[in-house]
Amino acid sequence: MHIFIRTSRQLVIALPESFQEYDRNLLLQLFAEQFRSTYGVQCTAALHHNKKKTNYHIHLIYSERKVLEKKEIKRASRNMFYDEKGKHVRTKKKILAENGNIKLGCYIVPKGEIYEMTFFDSKEEIFKHSSFLKDVKKMYTDLMNQLVKDEAEKLSVFEPDGPYLATKKIGKNNPKAEEIQADNEARKEWNRTVDEAFVAGVPSDEIAEVKQKNISLPVKESIQKEGQKPGLLRVILQKAVDILLEKIRMAAAPEKPELKVDMEIFKQMQKVRRELLGIRKSIREIDDQIQKKQKRLDELTGLSGTFRLKEKKELMNSITYLISERTKQSSLLKETVTEAGYRSVDSFMRAFNKSQMLVEEYLKTQGGIENGNKSPQQTQQKKQSVLDKLHQYDEEAKRSKSSCKRRENVPKKGMEVE
Repeated sequence: MHIFIRTSRQLVIALPESFQEYDRNLLLQLFAEQFRSTYGVQCTAALHHNKKKTNYHIHLIYSERKVLEKKEIKRASRNMFYDEKGKHVRTKKKILAENGNIKLGCYIVPKGEIYEMTFFDSKEEIFKHSSFLKDVKKMYTDLMNQLVKDEAEKLSVFEPDGPYLATKKIGKNNPKAEEIQADNEARKEWNRTVDEAFVAGVPSDEIAEVKQKNISLPVKESIQKEGQKPGLLRVILQKAVDILLEKIRMAAAPEKPELKVDMEIFKQMQKVRRELLGIRKSIREIDDQIQKKQKRLDELTGLSGTFRLKEKKELMNSITYLISERTKQSSLLKETVTEAGYRSVDSFMRAFNKSQMLVEEYLKTQGGIENGNKSPQQTQQKKQSVLDKLHQYDEEAKRSKSSCKRRENVPKKGMEVE
């Protein structure tokens, strides 16, 4: 008898470490019920972690088919013959050996007996769509963000088409841990440079173009020719970082004067913007020092002598220190917007630029001749409209939809749980 039980699929959901404070059974029940109520299929979940409880994650196993209210049973209208592979054949002759006996592994289902039983319906359409994984990531990210107690722990979903690069998770006892770590550092360096570019005013389409031409395409060609070699990826990323840094240096446009507006949301945005510009100024000063010291080091190249060797060593140590300080300052860009509640430098700058244009237009209208023809009620309505839009831009920038350092939740075939 054939009993059709469809294979399930699995989601691995990384959790914030602070979730160890919650009752694990309640956590599993919450995550399983969220999936069950959203997609209408059966699922089960298990919570895993290492000895130090630093790798908290859930394995959620779900069916892609709904359980039938009444199982489907099929009975043989005549004797049915099956070969060694369990495949139905038309005649008994095909399952008989030369001596007339049934071959090993072959069998017969007598007339009237059950030969097939189905418990599940056909695969649900939602699981066939490419948008399913993106939707389920968003669903669980929103759920976790409701549970975290610390705003700094709030998560977001990585957007593959965005300007940033995702880092890879390093599993326990991974033999390639050092390679992956070096690869991740190169990715982080690109992400920090992207943050600098947004603060410096480099247009997002130019950043996207650099990523496409100098990362995506070269990586694709490299994999086709050389296979997966992290060392080559790091070379590609460094070249892309250098190109983007050049665009940052060229984008030294004069900054707009700060608007004096009594609008609380925009004033908060201006404060964050000032902090970002301060960090960017520090980075430029460090870059100037590096260039001066590098120029002096180049002048000493090829020259000998005890004092020159000592000076070269001091210069190299100084440059190494400055590069380290530059990395710290670059990291502060993202930390600044994250602490203010925004999901990324990109989202903050988009919201700030739109808000600034909106406020400038509002002030222009209020100060123009048209304002004299407007009633106090119309003026108040206009101001309220601006406030509503500012609030909208601010909320959009803080919504969790962008890059994160956590591993993406990837569905895997089969029933195995790591």
